[in-house]
Amino acid sequence: MKFELVIDSKPTEVVIALLKEGRLIELHKEKHDNNYSVGDIYLGKIKKIVPGLNAAFVGVGHEKDGFLHYLDLGSQLNSFKKFTDKTRTKKLNTASLKNFRKEKDTLKEGKIQDVVKSGDHLMLQVSKEPISSKGPRLSAELSFAGRYMVMIPFSDRVSISQKIKSSEEKSRLKKLIHSIKPKGFGVIIRTVAEGKKVAELDTDMKNLYKKWQIIFKKLKTANLNERIHGEMNRSSVILRDLLNSGFSKIHVNSPEIHAELKEYLSRISPDQEKIVKLYKGEIPIFQKMNITQQIKSSFGKTASMKSGAYLVIEHTEALHVIDVNSGKKVDSKKNQEANALAVNKISVEEVARQLRLRDMGGIIVVDFIDLQNAKNRKIIYDSMIEAMKTDKAKHHILPLSKFGLMQITRQRVRPEMKIDTQEKCPMCAGNGKIDSSLLLIETIENKIENLSTTQKGEIVIATHPFIESYINKGWFFNSISHKWSKKFNRKVIIKSDERLHLLQYSVVN
Repeated sequence: MKFELVIDSKPTEVVIALLKEGRLIELHKEKHDNNYSVGDIYLGKIKKIVPGLNAAFVGVGHEKDGFLHYLDLGSQLNSFKKFTDKTRTKKLNTASLKNFRKEKDTLKEGKIQDVVKSGDHLMLQVSKEPISSKGPRLSAELSFAGRYMVMIPFSDRVSISQKIKSSEEKSRLKKLIHSIKPKGFGVIIRTVAEGKKVAELDTDMKNLYKKWQIIFKKLKTANLNERIHGEMNRSSVILRDLLNSGFSKIHVNSPEIHAELKEYLSRISPDQEKIVKLYKGEIPIFQKMNITQQIKSSFGKTASMKSGAYLVIEHTEALHVIDVNSGKKVDSKKNQEANALAVNKISVEEVARQLRLRDMGGIIVVDFIDLQNAKNRKIIYDSMIEAMKTDKAKHHILPLSKFGLMQITRQRVRPEMKIDTQEKCPMCAGNGKIDSSLLLIETIENKIENLSTTQKGEIVIATHPFIESYINKGWFFNSISHKWSKKFNRKVIIKSDERLHLLQYSVVN
């Protein structure tokens, strides 16, 4: 399979699109100032114990207190607390756990008020980003994910991904990791470690241990609510988790991110460093790569498929409902059961894609077209399991009921991706009234005059394609844009951007 990563860096955020065979399968947005990402570690303070929930609310600097459940404390909580307290009081001089005396494990089933109290200081990791009116979900069981493994402090256990089937390979990896891991740390070996040599695994292990050393150093002087460790940016995380020989190209329009990704790839996969390409085209990168069109066609209430069948996707407070419709996908040579099976099989791939693309979580009910034959219902169930295999989010799928309903639960750790596919009225911008179109050119001219007094170099303005055509029309020396260049003694470039409505413009440079 051929994978491509396309990264669009904007002034306020970075948008990342993952393509499989040219088709959009994942879309991520990351604010430049994004705090409380999954994997970030904060020094928090227990504010309130809620025995009824067997949980606590913790201050970590977010406007809403973080939520910490007893089950997220981890069995090594007492050791973590001891390490935190000794480090902050300067009684611990090394990050090594070789001679650190661990405390007694906490019970798997217990009461939170018996192990923590209001005012306690804890190192906590974000396990679920803040969503809507909720603060971040927190965990006291810290872990550090690398390319080939996940390292867990205060544990000696080495476990292996169940996707590695070979018993000989499992035995090899387990012995190898036991020989190179620092004492006092547990390791989960990831699927991509299969077949890797000791040098690659040792490098990954050292990088993870270095993170722990940096955390130890920062913890000594950290203030409450301070972020002690930040997860990598989203594009690097995607590469870490998904990078394989199937990745053919990574397109990015930011020189900074381009350099960062090349440096990261030089460490984890030097052979693939050359696949990172810096995009310098005039057309917006998503528009050039046909991603804008895919986003518009994939995120609406209706998701169409090439066959003519389509999905209707509804979101409610309690669950998500996906209705499968045949549209024009009907073969007159087949009976109703055969037609229903064909449409349902086509829809399975699109349902799996939509769950991943929108990062839908919670309960999802899929209303497939009714199938009378139990064998056919089993075919759809097996097809859905196969289609969801590449989905990294934890999920559980139930067989179709006799009513054709399939229930799916899927974990979500980030806010669901919602994109408005309905555009504002090109004339009124959605407010029912429009500015005088006669004043638009004058408004743009005033803006250019303003810019000419505050910045040096060329001035680039993006407008709707119709307006761009009007401003640049005619013989070059007679165009409005040339007259502006002459008037303000500055090169003025007017570009088209189809994302803007008719009376909208933006300053590109």
